Amino acid sequence: MDISSFTDSFDEWTDTALEWVSDNGETLFDSVRWVLEGLYDGILWLLELPPFYVVAFAIALIGWRTVNVWFAILAGAALALCFSMGLWSETMSTLALVLTATVLALTIGIPVGIAAGFVTTVDRFMEPSLDLIQTLPPYIYLLPAIALLGYGPATALIATIIVSMPPAIRLTSLGIRMTPKEFIELGEASGITPAQMFFKIRLPFALPSIMAGINQSLMMAFGMVVIAGIVGSGGLGETIYGAIRTLDIATSINGAIAIAVLTMIIDRITQSAARLGTGRPS
Repeated sequence: MDISSFTDSFDEWTDTALEWVSDNGETLFDSVRWVLEGLYDGILWLLELPPFYVVAFAIALIGWRTVNVWFAILAGAALALCFSMGLWSETMSTLALVLTATVLALTIGIPVGIAAGFVTTVDRFMEPSLDLIQTLPPYIYLLPAIALLGYGPATALIATIIVSMPPAIRLTSLGIRMTPKEFIELGEASGITPAQMFFKIRLPFALPSIMAGINQSLMMAFGMVVIAGIVGSGGLGETIYGAIRTLDIATSINGAIAIAVLTMIIDRITQSAARLGTGRPS
């Protein structure tokens, strides 16, 4: 077999298939883009509506309630730094992208993870699929999304959702399977319904693992939205990408500082919220 001929045929078939999907699914993809950008625009509007100090104070207050007062002071000061660097709008745009993508990824990932935790066949199918998703370079998800959705936040959201789902699926499935057998047997002996078994026994045991999956999904989303700046996603990713293209070192460093600040604040808050939600000491 001529490998080069096979490769050329496969490439041609892929291009033809993608073109056919794009032409025949135009209405569907326009609807998907409208929904995704509508969700993103709504969250961004809420974040940009109040003055920066109101948002910074609200995040600091959340940090105080979930972590401690020193973290709250540092978080508020760090967000004020983002504002002083002239990157407040970009920071809020990045936060809106991360929140939108993570919520959608969890909406899909947690139910799939629950199914994988209960059904061994689903888990066996998901494992290699998730391995493939996490092994491929993140850029690979941007290319078909550009062809189908064009440049803009919708393409960034689709790629970020794909990258963010694996941790939620894996850790939710793990949490469901971690329920001790003696508690399941006790529940069955008590005659509780399957729904009661799930909500009163399995879910409480799985909650720490699920919360860890949520935290990891957020971290994956932060990494991807920066990469997605190449497709005109807006936010700090686009700022950093534009600065790199023009060799504007100062702006790229400012953008990197802002994304690091935002990532660390959200990471620390979600970790502490997970400990509080599961009754563990922070």
